[in-house]
Order: sequence, then structure tokens, then C-alpha cells
Amino acid sequence: MLLPRLSPSRELRRATAVVLAVAAFGAIADGAALEEAPIDAAADERLLALVPERISERDVREVLARAPAPRIINLEGSVPVVTMAPFAEFLVAMGYPEERIRDPNGGALSYSSSIDARRLAGAMAWYYEREGMMPMLIGHSQGGMVAIRVLYELAAEFGDSIPVWNPLSGAAEARTTIVDPRTGASRPVVGLEVPYVAALATGKLPRILLGQWTMLPRLRNIPDTAEEFTGFSFEWDPIAGNFGSAEPYRATGSARVRNVILPPKASHLTLPLVKELALDPAARDWINRYAPGPGTPSPPSGALANLPNLLHAADIWFSVKKHWCLEAQRLVRAARKSAAPLQ
Repeated sequence: MLLPRLSPSRELRRATAVVLAVAAFGAIADGAALEEAPIDAAADERLLALVPERISERDVREVLARAPAPRIINLEGSVPVVTMAPFAEFLVAMGYPEERIRDPNGGALSYSSSIDARRLAGAMAWYYEREGMMPMLIGHSQGGMVAIRVLYELAAEFGDSIPVWNPLSGAAEARTTIVDPRTGASRPVVGLEVPYVAALATGKLPRILLGQWTMLPRLRNIPDTAEEFTGFSFEWDPIAGNFGSAEPYRATGSARVRNVILPPKASHLTLPLVKELALDPAARDWINRYAPGPGTPSPPSGALANLPNLLHAADIWFSVKKHWCLEAQRLVRAARKSAAPLQ
């Protein structure tokens, strides 16, 4: 008996439901069966009830830890005296899933800043198509420049199209489009938006010394391909080229951009060394209560005041929790919409 053929719109909706359901419950491996992915409506409701800007440690442990999480790509500086591995270990110790931070091709926690930004943009599209969530980018020094360069690649500043890059095979695929897991429609890699990007101590002087001329006029201007961007700078940072003031980052359009001035006692080279903060009960409590703006807890005092990396660790963890929650909520809502009765 022949089954009736679905209309194109119904086929797209059904395909989208499959992709989102598989992504939402981690069944990404080849051959994963949709019926093996358990649907927990109560867990979905707890997730949807969270306020992204008010995520407690208990919320992380009891709700977000059971939800899908976007990948985080940590990009180290040009001279990795210190890589971003300690920062990644901090995120894991605070409750972020380790497998969503490790490079699936080799398992590294820190990515080299010599990575090709165009390939990285193509790999992020590959992840989005497969997992339903765009990765976040956190870059230290030159790694921050690479993160910003990715935003410009996605904004078609350096080319009209970007090949999809398979990070498992380490090769480009013969296509420049993906199936958007939220809509089921084909779309170009160009134009995808990154939910959260952070740049730590990323300056213009190294761009001059390294001959990265194309990024000089763009380094402080954040395009619309970032939903939210936070730039962390020192007023005095000879490595970055700051001598008494830090040029602020600016949005060229719709991106939400924040600037954070780091305390003088912090050091350009040691900004990634934050793992121990997650293991210190007092520091961990302050980090978990931190929120930028009016809700910021009282400035650290006593022993906490002597922790130079406390501010940026807390600020980035706040944003990571927020966008983890937002992306997981988007995934659940999209899956529910796609699973609605077909007309």
C-alpha cells in the first residue's frame, strides 16, 4: 500500500521535528533512533520556567545540567604561554558539560588562535545544523581577534559564501548552505548569528605587529552576527597597545555590546587562570551571585579582593549561563512547534 505523499511544507516540518528532537536529547551519533530519545515534559517545563538572567547554582545543577547545551569554543592567544584550558576547566567545575567544550576531533579544551576563521565559521554552521544550537566563542588576546573575525566572516565581509566545514573529518563539504534545524528550510552559512562572544585583552598593537591589517579597522566594531558581545580590556596593557585608556567596542547595528574594564592587579597573560576560583567556596558563591548592572553583588572584600581574575570569570559565567538557558529554551520551543499536529 502506498502512503500519501506529504506536501513540501509538511515534509520540512517533520524533518525539523526529527532534527530538533535528536539534538535536544543528545542523540547526535549516526544511527540514533528518534524513538530512543525520551521526552520529559516536566523537565521541559522546569527549563522554560527559568529566567535566563537569574540562574542560580541550584538551577544549573538541577535543570540546566539535564538540558542540551551549546558548544563553547575557547580560543587561546598567539603565544600560548597559558592556553584557555584552565578557563575551560573553570567552566566545567562551575557545572558546564565538559563534552560541549572539548574539541570532538582530539578532545582539546583550548583551540589555537592560528585556526582559520573561515573554517571555524563553517564548523559552527555544521554544529548548528547537527545540534540545533550555535556555539559560543570566548577568546583571549589574539583568540578574541579570531572570534571577531568569525563574526565578520559570517557577515560576508570577506566573501559572499562560506563552505560548511566538518570538524570530525577536518574537511570542507561541497556546500555553502545548511538545513536550518529551527525551520527545516535551507539557508546559507553566511548570516548565522552567534549567541555570545567574549574577547579578553584583545588589542590593536599585536594586529600591527602580526600584519593582520584587515582586522585593524574592524577590531572594535561588532557586526550584527553577534547577538551579545562583551569586551574585557585593561586601561594599561602594553601587550594590547593600551597606554592609559581602552578603546571601547561598539555595535555597528543590532548586536548588544558591553565593555568591562579589568582591575589593574589582573595580568594580560594570566587571565585564563581561573579554575581555582570555582574550587574556593567564597569565590564560587560570589561568582554565582554576580549579575552585571544594578544586580551586581557588593564588590569583593577581604581575601576575595585580592583575586585579580574574579571579575571577568564571574561576568563570563553569568553570560554563559544566560545563553545556555536561552538556547536550550529555544530548542524546546522549536521542537514543540514542529511537533504540533500537521495540517
